[in-house]
Amino acid sequence: MGVVKSKLAGCCPSRCACCGHHRSDSYDLKDLPRPPRLDDSNNVIDGTRQGVLAVQGIDFCIDSNGENHHTNKFDLMTRDVDRCLVVRRGQAFKLDILLNRPYDAKRDAVSFIFYVEDVQKRGPSNEASAAVPMLEKGSETLGSWNAVYEGQIDSHLMVAVTPAADCIVAAWRLDVDTKLSGAGALSYTHPQPIYVLFNPWCLNDSVYMPGHSHREEYVQEDGGLVFRGVYNRIKPAPWNYAQYEKDILECALYLIREVGKVKGGARGDPIRIVRALAAAVNVQDDNGVLVGNWAKELSDYSGGTHPLKWVGSLAIIQKYYEKKKPVKYAQCWVYAGVLTTLCRALGIPCRPVSGYDAAHDSQGSLTIDIIKDENGDTLEEFTNDSVWNYHVWNEVWMDRPDLGPDYGGWQAIDATPQETSEDVYRCGPASLRAVRDGELQKPYDVSYVFAQVNADKVLWKYSGEIQPLKLLARDTISIGQNISTKAIGRMEREDITNLYKYPERTKEERDTMEKALRKSESIFARYYLNDAFNDVTFDFELRDDIKIGQDFNVVLHIKNRSTINEHQVKGVLRVDTVTYTGVTGDGVKRHEFDMKMAPEKKETITLPVTFNDYYKKLVDQASFNIACLASIVDRNFDYFAQDDFRVRNPDIKISIDGKPVSRQEFTVNVKLENPLPIPLKSGKFYIQGPGLDKQLKIELSENVAPGEFATAQFQLTPPWAGRHQISAKFSSKEMHDVDGFLSIMVAPPASNGVS
Repeated sequence: MGVVKSKLAGCCPSRCACCGHHRSDSYDLKDLPRPPRLDDSNNVIDGTRQGVLAVQGIDFCIDSNGENHHTNKFDLMTRDVDRCLVVRRGQAFKLDILLNRPYDAKRDAVSFIFYVEDVQKRGPSNEASAAVPMLEKGSETLGSWNAVYEGQIDSHLMVAVTPAADCIVAAWRLDVDTKLSGAGALSYTHPQPIYVLFNPWCLNDSVYMPGHSHREEYVQEDGGLVFRGVYNRIKPAPWNYAQYEKDILECALYLIREVGKVKGGARGDPIRIVRALAAAVNVQDDNGVLVGNWAKELSDYSGGTHPLKWVGSLAIIQKYYEKKKPVKYAQCWVYAGVLTTLCRALGIPCRPVSGYDAAHDSQGSLTIDIIKDENGDTLEEFTNDSVWNYHVWNEVWMDRPDLGPDYGGWQAIDATPQETSEDVYRCGPASLRAVRDGELQKPYDVSYVFAQVNADKVLWKYSGEIQPLKLLARDTISIGQNISTKAIGRMEREDITNLYKYPERTKEERDTMEKALRKSESIFARYYLNDAFNDVTFDFELRDDIKIGQDFNVVLHIKNRSTINEHQVKGVLRVDTVTYTGVTGDGVKRHEFDMKMAPEKKETITLPVTFNDYYKKLVDQASFNIACLASIVDRNFDYFAQDDFRVRNPDIKISIDGKPVSRQEFTVNVKLENPLPIPLKSGKFYIQGPGLDKQLKIELSENVAPGEFATAQFQLTPPWAGRHQISAKFSSKEMHDVDGFLSIMVAPPASNGVS
């Protein structure tokens, strides 16, 4: 038995009667129901009378429905065989139903039975099932499932079906029941499911997002940027979300159903969905997607992929869905990238967000307490809180009917396993309005997010077991800087710090903090005072834009502002490697000083750091902590200051040959200069781009000498016209965390017709 393309059961016209587009379904004749068998008297065998409507096939009008529902890029809609319809709830989609004869409204009744695929059976109308009679136009019921007669041509019946705006987001099965007045009935089951998603275009959907450009960016865009680095040297890194590709949507639904254990009508509630996904993306409590690893040594990532080598979500999710086993390894931006993919695939507006000097408040005190010893080392055994150079989480857009209309909009969620929420490692959704106003009791996890972006940082000096902790500094402004996300429609950074808190040093910010502290249940000390001593000042000077491979200087300026008093200043200036989570690695270099500062005297201390000093001590993302611990001996006053610093890796340059056209192959060139004074060995490029169904790895055959270029060339075939992103990573034994990206516009193929 063959496959008939562009015709239903071999007898339909080649264009869809309801939309005029060429038919895009393929039907295997053995899967189509047969017309009822008639006896010699034209009666239907099995006891039903002649003339009962029999459904012989359904055209899902994939082209027009895909365009109207913004789902035409999904692999489920574009693959060669077994295409499935993907639509959004609360919005009509059209069906072209082939019958054994024309429909007669006076004697025929037609009903559509929709039921969630994993329920396995149809039943009475409930959360997972909907019995929908076909109605005439104008008799629909607002907000519920509807099926409306649109017209007919010969034996083709056109129907517009609208799923309820709050229905379960899942794969649905469809039966069509037909009945002849006063006679028998027949039922047809379509072999392929219909995937119903959230609908940010629908006013009645709780994820409705106003603004075409916003929906295009936060739902439809399949590539973007994630920001890393340090607050004063922000690094944009490309990430391919690939939400339309093979297995992605199916995996998202699997995670909700099987890993998140979301049941019944909760599968239509975006609050419950994102909360479940935030837990399912990490492996801590279940068989989730990703295993986290923050090890310092590359050898500790054996058996998996270093987080810096991932270019996007595609390879991660496909690997997980194939084996149903967690994928190794992830850090915060990988969790956030995968969570963005899953949410966008389901139709929930989502974006990754990076915050710099992000706090991890382990005690719920809204303070981050860092304890130092005499040398300025952090005493890890006494310090439970931490400050990450940056942290990446997510925001999703939705209403919050549980909180009221003022708390809808962007909500913070986080899949990186740091603290539990209701005994599960996840965070959110926390309304940004509640975070900004210090409403710590609002669900979910507002207190944690508030501390992450607005805690007070307190530095203590530990001098021994019998000595009291001595307050070094109280920092009320450094936590939560430069909160960033990708700008709409541009490969640039947008600062959204104002969505999380009032500007630092303003009365509103301090009032909000005090309000939050009053509501905190922690008994930890809330306010810290230090002696007011301002005679001697210390200022760091760091040269901008140091490329890896170069030497650099750390400069400390000391000034005695007193016009009458001399002061003895003693201390240490040090440079340490540091992970982005704030864990100090090996010491790179240190310089001790002891000097007398005459009135109004200025001193400059320069600490040169060479490539040989730091190269072998670098950890993950080439970050350093610059610190100064000083004592004003005659006043018994201790001073501590620190800053973050990062040497910059080079960028991969990406270029293309000619102008790209959809469904036509074009050539891409990648190029990277070796900035190190040593050769790069075992170099590899990792590529994601349009038309690639899995991550491309290109291994270099030769070493790359200092100052020379690593190059590669490959071909891509974009599946559709419009904006696409090409992302590249490079890794070698000597250099990691190197990337580049190129945003391109792909033209539609030229028409072959003659005007």
